Amino acid sequence: MIGWVALLKRGDWLLIALGLAGVVASFPLAWQAGGADKAVVRRGGELFSELDLRHDRRLDVPGPMGVTTVLVDRRRVRIAADPSPRQYCVRQGWLARPGEIAICAPNQVSVEIQGARRAYDSLAY
Repeated sequence: MIGWVALLKRGDWLLIALGLAGVVASFPLAWQAGGADKAVVRRGGELFSELDLRHDRRLDVPGPMGVTTVLVDRRRVRIAADPSPRQYCVRQGWLARPGEIAICAPNQVSVEIQGARRAYDSLAY
């Protein structure tokens, strides 16, 4: 393995270093989505409310199983309580980046973070 390293010249090392620097510099540019502006709350697939993330608040969303509680705190949002049996959407935790979503399927409530630009998503590629 060491044999091929001896074949590299000074210009080769410079080219490798510049290539690595370019890759490292491109990650923040390629993967940024900007800041989160609002949270979109849907009930039964239809828009229920748009929450401005600059203002802390609590929103109770009625659903078929009961009330789902959505909290906005410090420019992030989460589902704090839900009547669903497995609590997957509550366990999702805080959402802060555009494109993140928490779905309470049994109660038909979802919360999605939106911003000026969407985050890269392999499904949208």
